[in-house]
Amino acid sequence: MGKGSTGTRTRFLEESVRRKRGFSYSVADSDWSQSKIMMGKCWLKIVVAAACLAMGGCADGAKLVQQHDRGGVVIYPFKEGQGPMLSAFRKDALDVMKTKCSDRSYSIVREGETKGRTRVVSPLDGAQELVEERRWGIQFECK
Repeated sequence: MGKGSTGTRTRFLEESVRRKRGFSYSVADSDWSQSKIMMGKCWLKIVVAAACLAMGGCADGAKLVQQHDRGGVVIYPFKEGQGPMLSAFRKDALDVMKTKCSDRSYSIVREGETKGRTRVVSPLDGAQELVEERRWGIQFECK
């Protein structure tokens, strides 16, 4: 058998495996598909990281930070351009108050901006960015 017959034998084996397994592509195409899948996963990670940063750095939602038998204080993050009243987390904060009051009504005693936090995020290797998270607090009493 000469050098040319090894390449022919390899192609013959690929063809027989393709037919047995029902594949419509060759091994070379399979390798290319795998590299495209890996590239897609890489881009997916980048898109998810960017989405987290756009949503406020994957900030925590509404939290009950103080509570007593008649109420408490709930805080939630908000973006500067959007404001606290239009924040998606405001609804979560109202739900927390409703749950704390066992589905009874409640009244808001006062609300306003509370102490936020500044944290370091690294969206890319070697690059760091400071993100300031602003928070809104609502003090409430159950009726």
